[in-house]
Amino acid sequence: MIRSMTAYARKEINANWGNASWELRSVNQRYLETYIRLPEQFRSLEPIIRERLRSRLTRGKVECNLRFELDLSNFQQQLFLNKDLASQLIQSANWIKDQVNDGNINIIDILRWPGVMSAKEQDLDKISIEILALLEKAIDEFIKVRESEGKSLEQLLVQRLEAITGEVTKIRNWMPEILQWQKDKLKTKMEEANIEFEPNRLEQELILTAQRIDIAEELDRLSTHVKETYAILKKNEAVGRRLDFMMQEFNRESNTIASKSINANITASAIELKVLIEQMREQIQNIE
Repeated sequence: MIRSMTAYARKEINANWGNASWELRSVNQRYLETYIRLPEQFRSLEPIIRERLRSRLTRGKVECNLRFELDLSNFQQQLFLNKDLASQLIQSANWIKDQVNDGNINIIDILRWPGVMSAKEQDLDKISIEILALLEKAIDEFIKVRESEGKSLEQLLVQRLEAITGEVTKIRNWMPEILQWQKDKLKTKMEEANIEFEPNRLEQELILTAQRIDIAEELDRLSTHVKETYAILKKNEAVGRRLDFMMQEFNRESNTIASKSINANITASAIELKVLIEQMREQIQNIE
């Protein structure tokens, strides 16, 4: 199952200690890049969080934010007050108040300032366990969103693959007629120029011409690439890089077909192939 690299998920918990919420969002990126924002008291969890993200995601620019708020009413006897920091904040707030000659100091805002109030270490350890468990649920939802969007991308790719197969079939059906047209054209030019070739020489010229415009090998490879792409889409792993490589192979064959074309229909199909391949490439840029 393919996954999109664009997704968003949010999980929240309300407990006796307060509330916390995780937000995960990502956009496409060649490799996996993680940006983690945590409250000061949970900075020590960053390596654990980064490892959990890397163990479950392979590509994308992922932002991971934790919002945390203690319920002070339940922790009055269990909190430590950093009096020095609180004093500095109050002095600074008073100084600003004097400068603008307006405003009031909100005591709750002072208490919520990072580092002013902190829970006992044992309480933070317990809270950390719950917060990490919540992160796992957020990652689960995040991956589900990626997979849901991946299904839509897969449908678009399958439509393009079917269209490519249709163009290949059309070109195959045209080739006998085009070869006959080229043969008749060569004979007509020779007759107009009053050139007489021996039958063997004429046959050689026709064979050389047929070889120059022959695209059977390119058509076979396109059909093989289509089958391989279908197989990649069914893999239960990250397939974005594989699909990106396949688009390079598709492009190579379509370019060769265009360069060998001596017929307006073939040229039109070659252009349509390039359009379809480019549409696929754009979608694949967003696949994990």
